[in-house]
Amino acid sequence: MQDLEKTIQMALDFIRGIWIKKRYVMICSWLICPIGFFYVLTLPDVYESDAQVYVDTRSVLQPLLRGMVVGSNPDQEVQMMARTLLSRANIEIVARQSDLDITVNGNEDYNKLITKLTEDIDLKGTGRDNIYTISYANESAEIARTVVQETLDLFVEGSLGSSKKDTDTTTRFLNEQIAEYENELAESEQRLANFQRKYNDILPAQGSFYSNLQSLKQQMEVTILSIKETQQQINAMKGQSRQAQQAADGFDVRSNTGEQVLTTRYDERILSLEGRLDELRLRFTDKHPDVIESNNLLDALKESRQKDINAFLAQDTGSESPSMLTESDRELRLEIARLEGMLASLKVREKDTQEKIIALQSTIDLVPQIESEETGLNRDYGIKKEKYEELLSRRESNNLARSAENQSDDLQFRIIRPPLIADGPSGPKRILFYTGILFIGFGLGGGIAFLMSMLKPVLVRGQQISDLTGYPIWGSVTHLDHVRLIKRNKMRIFIFALSSGAIIMLYAGLVAVDIMNIDLASKIPL
Repeated sequence: MQDLEKTIQMALDFIRGIWIKKRYVMICSWLICPIGFFYVLTLPDVYESDAQVYVDTRSVLQPLLRGMVVGSNPDQEVQMMARTLLSRANIEIVARQSDLDITVNGNEDYNKLITKLTEDIDLKGTGRDNIYTISYANESAEIARTVVQETLDLFVEGSLGSSKKDTDTTTRFLNEQIAEYENELAESEQRLANFQRKYNDILPAQGSFYSNLQSLKQQMEVTILSIKETQQQINAMKGQSRQAQQAADGFDVRSNTGEQVLTTRYDERILSLEGRLDELRLRFTDKHPDVIESNNLLDALKESRQKDINAFLAQDTGSESPSMLTESDRELRLEIARLEGMLASLKVREKDTQEKIIALQSTIDLVPQIESEETGLNRDYGIKKEKYEELLSRRESNNLARSAENQSDDLQFRIIRPPLIADGPSGPKRILFYTGILFIGFGLGGGIAFLMSMLKPVLVRGQQISDLTGYPIWGSVTHLDHVRLIKRNKMRIFIFALSSGAIIMLYAGLVAVDIMNIDLASKIPL
């Protein structure tokens, strides 16, 4: 509580010190306030004009063509145009259209004009609602309206033409790129064709070199196997033919342990007679009549058998007349002839395949380099072809988007509030300036008075002496000329009140004039 009392007392001491030095307040107020008031009073009136426009980016065709065409986002286009509206190029157009460029001379003044226009033209947007406000203030109400109107026209025309300009630029770019890729694609095709003609004897038409070599080896194996199978069929059919002939002549061919044995009609009798001869020899000698008779009969049978065999062999190797063959023999011999022709064809195929294998194996060392070069050519050709087809697709999408733009406008501008000539000035805010100058004048004077009271303090209480000296105060003595001091202080207060009142009255009068919109600046001779 005591600290609070000390703080309050200290604040009161500071106020008393400022009051004692109040002459600085009067000096500062009279030096600052009248000059400031006069300056604000002579400021020219400023007229502001503004316009409000709504940009409708909704389109009926846009949702229908989504995914079919490559189109820009209308909202982003409008936002980008709004950001670039106050660029130097656009501001120069506004200055020319509003005839402000003829009011300046020289490049320096022209640059200052463009800079000032850039700073003074205000463009505000409401974000996703696409409502934009353009405002500009000038000493001439007509010029303010003209500048806003030209800026609005530039905004509308620039936004409408930007999409079409972008579409034309895209079309021209796509056509140039397609023509360039057509030339490159033709060159790649020519290089690939020349390479294939040069190495057509090495490079296969399909597949790789090694796969074709492996395929030829597999064909060789299949051909060799087919030759063996056909040869076996021919041998088997020839055997069938001989057996049929032997059956017709009483002969038969039997297979015994992998060898063919020829049997005749005398074989069984010879075997039977040999068995009987063996039995006779066990009982008799070779001089016995039965033994001799059996030997003679055996020799006769063997001789007849040999004659039949010789006759059969001579008949088998010789040519036979078609009339001597049966129907089954003729069919069998025709099948044998067909198989022999097939066997000859297979042997030719075997020889041709073998030659191809030898030819491929002779160039096997060149194959990796050739295939690597071919792979590079094919890759280059494939990349160019893919890009070329993609560019063609993009051009069709761009043409469709261009047709859609011609049918309907993606951007529609609705003027909510057109620019008008202002009925009255919008600035400067004189009341606000008067008030600020008043506070600055008195505040600066009070600050100087406080500073002087701190530099040259005046003791106004006995307690201050006690605080400085450390001795207690037992009493106080009034000034001998106390009445004269009171009169002088009252005169000082009167002068201060009169001075401050005059400034305040001047402030009040200026505020009243501004409220009543009386143009005093035009009546003051400068």
